[in-house]
Amino acid sequence: MIGAALLALGSHWRRHPVQLVTLLLGVALATGLWSAVQAINGEARASYARAADQIGAGGLDRLRRADGAALTLDDYLALRRAGWQVAAVLEGEMRLGLRGVAVTGIDLLAYPDLPAIAESAAAAEIAPVEALTAPGRLLAAPALVPVLQAEPGLPPVAATTALPPDTVLTDIGTAEALLNRPGQISHLLILPGQPLVRPPLAEIAPDLIRQPASGAQDIARLTDSFHLNLTAFGLLSFVVGLFIVHGAVGLAFEQQRGLIRTLRALGLPLRLLTRLLLAELCLLALMGGAAGLVLGYLVAAALLPDVAATLRGLYGAPVSGALELRPVWLLSGLGMAVAGTLLASAQALWRLARMPILAAPGQRAWGSGRPRAGTQLLLALVLLLGGLAGFALSGGLIGGFVLLGAVLMAAALALPPTLSVLLTIGAARARGPVAEWLWSDMRAQLPGLSLALMALLLALAANIGVGTMVASFRLTFDGWLDQRLTSTLYVTARDDAQGAALADWLEPRADAVLPIRSVEIDRAGAPLFVYGIVDHPSYRTHWPLIARSAQDWDRVMRGEAALINEQMARREGLWPGDRVELAPGWSLPVAAVYSDYGNPTGQAIVALEQLLDRYPGTPNTRFGVHLAPERAEELADEIDATFDLPAGSVIRQETLKARSRAIFEKTFLVTGALNVLTLGVAGFAILTSLLTLWTQRLPQLAPVWALGLTRARLARLELARAVALAAMTALLALPLGLVLAWLLLAVINVAAFGWRLPMYLFPLDWLRLIGLALATGALAAALPALRLYRLPPAHLLRVFANER
Repeated sequence: MIGAALLALGSHWRRHPVQLVTLLLGVALATGLWSAVQAINGEARASYARAADQIGAGGLDRLRRADGAALTLDDYLALRRAGWQVAAVLEGEMRLGLRGVAVTGIDLLAYPDLPAIAESAAAAEIAPVEALTAPGRLLAAPALVPVLQAEPGLPPVAATTALPPDTVLTDIGTAEALLNRPGQISHLLILPGQPLVRPPLAEIAPDLIRQPASGAQDIARLTDSFHLNLTAFGLLSFVVGLFIVHGAVGLAFEQQRGLIRTLRALGLPLRLLTRLLLAELCLLALMGGAAGLVLGYLVAAALLPDVAATLRGLYGAPVSGALELRPVWLLSGLGMAVAGTLLASAQALWRLARMPILAAPGQRAWGSGRPRAGTQLLLALVLLLGGLAGFALSGGLIGGFVLLGAVLMAAALALPPTLSVLLTIGAARARGPVAEWLWSDMRAQLPGLSLALMALLLALAANIGVGTMVASFRLTFDGWLDQRLTSTLYVTARDDAQGAALADWLEPRADAVLPIRSVEIDRAGAPLFVYGIVDHPSYRTHWPLIARSAQDWDRVMRGEAALINEQMARREGLWPGDRVELAPGWSLPVAAVYSDYGNPTGQAIVALEQLLDRYPGTPNTRFGVHLAPERAEELADEIDATFDLPAGSVIRQETLKARSRAIFEKTFLVTGALNVLTLGVAGFAILTSLLTLWTQRLPQLAPVWALGLTRARLARLELARAVALAAMTALLALPLGLVLAWLLLAVINVAAFGWRLPMYLFPLDWLRLIGLALATGALAAALPALRLYRLPPAHLLRVFANER
C-alpha cells in the first residue's frame, strides 16, 4: 500500500512539472541566499580563529603596560629571572608598496611550539633552528609568499596554512629589524607550566597588567555587528524564498484533494498519508537544498573578496578572500532547507489533517481556511506590539532586529487586507462593465497572489530602506572626510629620530606641520586611543563636533578637558559636562563629542603637551602637512628623495579619501547585492504564483471571452492587472521602506557601530524602484499573458463542457 500511495502522490508532480520546478526553485533560492551569507560569515570567523591561534596564543593570558606603551627588554628579563614563564611578542605593520602586512615576532627560544613552525617543520620547509639564526625566516600564507619573495632585502620565506592572509610570523629578532624597533616588546605571553611559587607581578613589574585570554573574541566582538547585519538580510531573503514554497505547496495540496480523498477512501490511514507527504516534502527539500548550496557557494565566492576587503579596512580583521567548503555550512544549509520547507508547508498539512474524507474538491473549499482580513490585521497589530515590547525589554542590537523584523512581518500581514480595501474603492469608482470586472477580478485573485505580493513588499521595502541608509551614509561620509582630512600630505617616518628630522626639514617648506601622536590605553579590557594635538585653526574650523560646550577648544588646549568620539559617548553615556576616566588616575571633563565613522573603538583627544607629560614615549612618526595643493606633488617628491622612507609613507589627501571611499563602497556592496537578489526572488514569486494559478484562471476568463472580449485584450488586461497590483504594493512599500531606513539609522546603526547618521530623502531613487516594481510585475505576467494570447479557442470552450 505504501508503494502504491507513493506512486500516486508522485504522479501529481509528473502531471504538473511547472509546480515541481517552482517548489524546487523556491527552496533553492531561499537556501542559496541564506547559505551564501552563512558561508561568508563562517569563512570570516574561521579566519579570526586562525589569526588568534597563529602563535598558539588564543588561550594564553598576556602582560602589557597599563598605559599602552611598549615594554622594554628589562621588563622581560626581570620576569624571566623571577621564574615567570613568559615569551616576548613584537607586533607591527610592514609596508610593501601600498600594501600593509602585519608582522608578528615571538621569542622562539622561550616558546618554540608554534603551529606554523610545527607545520613547516613537518613539511620539511624549515628546521626550527633556521628561524633563530641569521638571516632568519619568515612564515606566511601561500598567497603572500610570492609577494614577499619579490621584495629585495627580506629573509627567506616559507609557506604555511596556519597563518591568515597578509600576516608574517618570525622570530622577534628578525621582527625588530623588519619594523626598525630594536629592544621593543608589544606584550608578553604567559606560557603554560608556571612554577607553583613565584613572586607576584606587582613586585617585579608594577607597571604591567595581566590581560585575560580572549582568542578570536577580540576581532569577533568588533565584527559581530557586521555579521549580524549580513545574517539579517540573509534571513530576509530566506523568508521571501519561503513564500514561493508556501504558495507552491498550498496549491499542490489543493489540486491533490481528489487524490487524497480517493486514497483515504481506499483505506490509507490519515496518519500514514501525512507521513508519506512529509517524506515527499523532505525529499524535495533536500533536492532543492542541494541546488541551493551550489547557488549559495557561487554567490558567496563572488561576494567574499569584497567582504574580506571591508573587514580588513574597517576592523583590521585578517579575512581570507578564498572560500572553503565546510561540513558545518553544508549540513546547516540542508537543515535550513528542510526546516523552511516544513514550516512553509505547516498550514497545508494542518488543513489536510482536519479535512473531512468526503470534502469535495475545489479551490474555494481549500481556500476557506485562509485567515480573514480582520484576523490578519489583528495578528499584525499583535506582532508590532510584541516587537516594540521586545525592543523595550532587551534593547541593543538584538532588540533592534526584533523590532525591525516585527515591523516587516506586521506590514506583510497587513498588506492583503489593505489591498482589498483599495481594490474595493477602485471597484466602486469604476465606470463601465469591463473596468468593474477588472477591479472585482483583481480582488478575487488577491488570495492566490497575496504571498507573492508580500514578498514583493518586503523586497521593495528592504531596497528603499537600505538604499536610503547607504545614500544617507555616503552623503554624510563625504562631508565628514572633507572635515577630518584637511592636511594636504600625510607622512609617516620609520622611527622617532627620523620623525624629528623630518619635522625640522618640513617646517620651512610647509604652511604647517601637525604631529599625529597617539597612545593605546587598555581601559576596562578594551582599547582606547588617546591622541594629542597642537592648537591649529584647521581643528577648530573643520573638526566634526556633534555635541559642544562653551569654550570647548580653549579648554582642551589648556589641558582642562578632552574630546571623545561618538562611539565612546553613546556606549558609556558620556556627553559634554560629564567626566571621562582615560586611565587610572587621569580623568577629564568632556568638552565636546565628535563623529568618527568607520572606527569601532573608543577615541579621545587631549592637548599634546598633556599627553606627553603622562606618556613621554609616545611615538613621533606621523605628520599632517598643510600647504597649497599645487605644491603637494613637488614636496612629496622632495621628501622621497631626501629621506629613506618605506613605500607608501607619503600619502596625498586625495589618495587617502579615495581609499576611504573605496572601503565604504565595499562595506555596502554585499547588502546591495542581497537586496537585488531578494527583489529578483520576489519577482519570481509573482511569476510562479501566476503560473500555478493558470489552471484556475481559465474558468474565470472563459465567460468574459464568450461575452465578446478578445484573447488579445484579455492578455493586455492580465498584464494591466499584474502591473496595477505591483504599483499598489510599491506605493505601500514606500512608507514601510522609510520606516525601515529610520530603524536602520537610528536604532540598528547606533547599536551596531556606535554612531547615528542623519536621514536624507532621495525621491528619484523611489521613482526608480517603483518603475522597477512595475517592470517586475509586467515581466512576471508576460508569460501567462502570452499563453492566454496563444490559447486556442477550443480550450476556452472546453470550460463550458462541464458546468461548474
